[in-house]
Amino acid sequence: MPPIILALTALAFQPSRPLPIGVTNNAVAAVDVDGVRHVYSLLGLDSSGTWRGVTSRSFAWTAGEPGWREIPGPPGPGRLAATAQSVRGRVYLFGGYTVAEDGGERSVPRVDILDPGTEQWTRGRDIPLPVDDAVSGVWRDSLIFLVSGWHDRDNVADVQIYDPATDRWRAATPIPGTPVFGHAGGIAGDVIIYVDGVRRNPDRPRYTIEPASWRGDIDPADPARIVWTRLPPHPGPPVYRAAALGIGPMVIVAGGTDNPYNYTGIGYNGVPSVPSSRVFGYNIRTNAWVDLPPLQHPSMDHRGLVRAGRHIFSVGGLGPTRTPLREVNVLSPPNHFP
Repeated sequence: MPPIILALTALAFQPSRPLPIGVTNNAVAAVDVDGVRHVYSLLGLDSSGTWRGVTSRSFAWTAGEPGWREIPGPPGPGRLAATAQSVRGRVYLFGGYTVAEDGGERSVPRVDILDPGTEQWTRGRDIPLPVDDAVSGVWRDSLIFLVSGWHDRDNVADVQIYDPATDRWRAATPIPGTPVFGHAGGIAGDVIIYVDGVRRNPDRPRYTIEPASWRGDIDPADPARIVWTRLPPHPGPPVYRAAALGIGPMVIVAGGTDNPYNYTGIGYNGVPSVPSSRVFGYNIRTNAWVDLPPLQHPSMDHRGLVRAGRHIFSVGGLGPTRTPLREVNVLSPPNHFP
């Protein structure tokens, strides 16, 4: 049965305050402190576009301030493809990978915790199976889920749950589909939605896009139990390294590309990747895909979207020239979103 496509016109991305530097593959997060919203860009790749540009530089924007400011980056080396989430006034930064001069890449087990009040970092318990390019999401403002992703030499099907209150990990029901990296998704209510990503290919090119959409229903009585269901295809072509976020009843996906690449923006097939301006979402209440107005400027190489009040931000990324962007786009959700 084909997917149900709904049209919403109440969403529109608009440019906002630029970052101090161009950056891509940066982890992003937002958190409220005493009623004031803070948005963070953490780690990533600078405009040099080489292994030397993998950075730990990090930036914050606080509502009411004129622009971004640099903050202390997390301890350890710079890395790519990390993911960040906020729970109860703290920002949690997970994994990612380092790049050596010889091109060697290594998944990082670190969990780094930022206190927005002091802008100081502490260390959480390492990820049991270190991953990068994973989907992450927060369930009921209490648990953080990491879904699939890459570990050193291959993709993994693992779903790992971190409890910030106890600094402990537990394993959840793994994904039943092909393990992927660079997929996009989030958590809305008690549902995980993720789409596409890249699978390892035994032939050439080494990695190819995996056109698949999945829904995972989390058991409230036992959050480690997830019932996975394959969804009908989402509108448009498959996406890689799009930005995504769960908000209200919907998981929104923006940008990305249909030609997967490592970090240079040149596809594994040798063809330069082209970023998309498409935006779509999945509504868990109506079980329908929703086609949304496009980005004002196409972009790819994202680690997520962040919410600040009534707005949703995409921060940095790669544009059509495959140069790390300073731009910040803001999305205003329709009134029926909380």
